[in-house]
Amino acid sequence: MSNRVFAGLLLFSSSALAQPAAVDRSELRALQAAVAASQSAGDNAWMLVSAALVLMMTGPGLALFYCGLVRKKNVLGTMMQSFAMMAWITLLWAVCGYSLVFGPGNGFIGGLSYVFLRGVGAAPNPLYAPTIPQQTFMIYQGMFAIITPALIAGAFAERVRFRAMLVFSTLWAFFVYFPVAHMVWGAGGFLNAFQGGRIPVFDFAGGTVVHITSGFSALVTALYIGKRVGYPHEKIVPHNLVLSFIGACLLWVGWFGFNAGSALAASSLATSAFVATHFAAAAGAIAWMAAEHLHNGKVSALGGISGAVAGLATVTQGAGFVQPFSAILIGLIAGFVCGFMVVVAKNKLRYDDSLDVFGVHGVGGLVGCLLTGVFATRAVNSALKMANGQPAALGWIDGNPGQVVNQAIGAVIGIGLAVAGTLAALKIAELVTPLRMTEREEDTGMDLSLHGEEGYNFEA
Repeated sequence: MSNRVFAGLLLFSSSALAQPAAVDRSELRALQAAVAASQSAGDNAWMLVSAALVLMMTGPGLALFYCGLVRKKNVLGTMMQSFAMMAWITLLWAVCGYSLVFGPGNGFIGGLSYVFLRGVGAAPNPLYAPTIPQQTFMIYQGMFAIITPALIAGAFAERVRFRAMLVFSTLWAFFVYFPVAHMVWGAGGFLNAFQGGRIPVFDFAGGTVVHITSGFSALVTALYIGKRVGYPHEKIVPHNLVLSFIGACLLWVGWFGFNAGSALAASSLATSAFVATHFAAAAGAIAWMAAEHLHNGKVSALGGISGAVAGLATVTQGAGFVQPFSAILIGLIAGFVCGFMVVVAKNKLRYDDSLDVFGVHGVGGLVGCLLTGVFATRAVNSALKMANGQPAALGWIDGNPGQVVNQAIGAVIGIGLAVAGTLAALKIAELVTPLRMTEREEDTGMDLSLHGEEGYNFEA
């Protein structure tokens, strides 16, 4: 009898001990699901805010920055170029742009699996952003596609027809932006350092994809279309630097979404990119103003805001790879080099890049691309792994000087595609519609000639 009682007690105790373990496993699974949902919610919130910040960079940021730099007869026409990109490129992105950049394809262009956003919904795409809906990733990346051709418009400001700008920008997106973005950011892209690219190029937030392509395309358009009537013999000055000042400050704030958002999560990497972005902008502004003071004894508002934008453009490529004081050094170099291109080299070469897109974005993007190869470090970004699973050396300061060569090759490919694609887009657009306004229309101004309205009507 005692043996039976003992056995019963043993069976009861075993059952009692096993039951909490089952409950613990269930609670653990529930806790893991709650943690994953919390992370997804936080990451998604940050990415939606970042998408809004990047859109703010185009309108009102870029629209105000550019419109203040032109003459008052062209203020609305200049703003309309940025606004049109916000509307038109959005539709182009939804129809096929997203698919051509991030859809499965080859090393140079994506496929058509996401045409009309088919299959792009609430489920994450683990290849790119595993903690947020693919639709969030899609709309965030779409904001980059919007601002890039809008930047180019600053080079031919005050002299190109609105319809011609739309046709050119559409062709340019297909010929330049979609292929370069896929090569750098798309899975299996030729220049994708993290997903099987033949040449590993580090481009965290668009130094090559956005700034090199837009900057060198801007130079090509300025040379192809020709100078504004009266340039450089007549003095052409900004009509409202207050608007440009406000626009530049909005660009600075919006750039946090541009760079820190490229971490694709509310993470410590986003913080690092945020800090690098801010420090580079500040250093770029100080460097440009210091150069102005040395050159003519005065510091201008235009110089200050131009230096800040130069610092932002230059650090974009390396924002998620460099440490804070490396970002400061990048910003200082950007302020001096881009300032030299705008103030000295442009005047000597006498090309009419109306709003200095090449000098700031093209040159800044190129410098930033190369400096990323110098200052990128695994202490900031450890995503690239060696065969043994350890973080790989990234830039020269990490012991990998060959990365500078990779960055240079990526820049050359980006420049080559930008030049060839821009020339092709201009030639085709010219067959569809006249590119340039007539001399009489240009004298009257874009606002009245192209849009039938005025930005300022003081008589009313």
